[in-house]
Amino acid sequence: MTRLTPIAVGEKNAAKLMDMSLERFQNLVESGSLPRPKPIAPGVERWSVAELDAILNGTKMDDEEITW
Repeated sequence: MTRLTPIAVGEKNAAKLMDMSLERFQNLVESGSLPRPKPIAPGVERWSVAELDAILNGTKMDDEEITW
């Protein structure tokens, strides 16, 4: 059986991935220390697992550094 690797997670799982309580995760998101979720459908928001991983690895780029 193939195991799927999530690319986006809800708030509770995002906090678990960061190994912190939901309350601590919410506070860090509110303060701007962690990114806000991305809206993917009306009423549905998710955090990018790749973005959370990049933050932990110190490879996260600031939005101002991104050029298209």
